[in-house]
Amino acid sequence: MITIREETFRDVEPREALLDACFGPARFQKTCERLREGRLPADGLALVIDRDDEVIGTVRLWHVSAGPNRPALMLGPIAIDPSVQGLGLGGKLMREALKRAAALGHKAVLLVGDAPYYERFGFSTEKTGSLWLPGPYERGRFLALELEAGALDGARGLVSATGAFEQKPDLEALVAAAAQGALAGLRPGH
Repeated sequence: MITIREETFRDVEPREALLDACFGPARFQKTCERLREGRLPADGLALVIDRDDEVIGTVRLWHVSAGPNRPALMLGPIAIDPSVQGLGLGGKLMREALKRAAALGHKAVLLVGDAPYYERFGFSTEKTGSLWLPGPYERGRFLALELEAGALDGARGLVSATGAFEQKPDLEALVAAAAQGALAGLRPGH
């Protein structure tokens, strides 16, 4: 059975393998990756397509500012397992992500991608002309969709990350705990 659901911690490894299969290591060099680095996706907007406990699709949306004080989301990456591409799953996942974003009160979504593909979901370059990204990108691939009419009217400036930071492990505490564990094993009577 195929379902779209929120991503869980168990999905991280298969999601990353899917993204590697679809985009390869070059995905880490993309400008939008700078906006995602070290950040958490927007709550409720990290989705996977699950087929019998196998991740075959993924999309995540991230909090950004579309110029000063203009909240928006940045979509991406979206990927579908090559073995099931062409079955409409990408479109289904995209529509579900946008529906959930609107239901959560988000007003606009930005992305960098293939304009002819994303136009069918309402994306265009109309509202991105006065915005720019923090790195190289093709202007004709920088697209926006207003989930609320007028949400990007007058938007201008640099798109910047605004989402919550990922929790990083406390390496000092991990090293100390490992050292304590090793010392405990050396004590007499253990």
